[in-house]
Amino acid sequence: MNLTPILIVLIIFTAITAVIFGPSYLKSREKRDIQTTVRHAIDKGQQLPADLIDAMTRDVASKLPSRTRDLRRGVIWLAVGVGLTAFGYMTQFGWHDHDVEGVAGGLMGIAAIPATIGLAFIILSFFNPNKE
Repeated sequence: MNLTPILIVLIIFTAITAVIFGPSYLKSREKRDIQTTVRHAIDKGQQLPADLIDAMTRDVASKLPSRTRDLRRGVIWLAVGVGLTAFGYMTQFGWHDHDVEGVAGGLMGIAAIPATIGLAFIILSFFNPNKE
């Protein structure tokens, strides 16, 4: 039994998972370390500088939804959907020697998901009262 195709698929999905979840894991670990340090400082009775408190609350304020952020996310998701649709459309024209019409149609169907998410974010940007 040839394990090469299975390993290739496994490596691709592992790489995608690492790219998506790796930065968030590292950021959460950094935040946990900072919170531990601040907790030790408070336990010892030290006064926290105002700059440190501002830096810790700035992350929370920057995560609030805004028109600009929603519009940007919407455009990115819409572009992903359009890109997948274009890729599915191009595979119908014989880039491969195999019969790919079923795959291309399925890919275009899957492309509707990020495109719809993108349109939803764009619509939300018009209703969001928070300007950046």
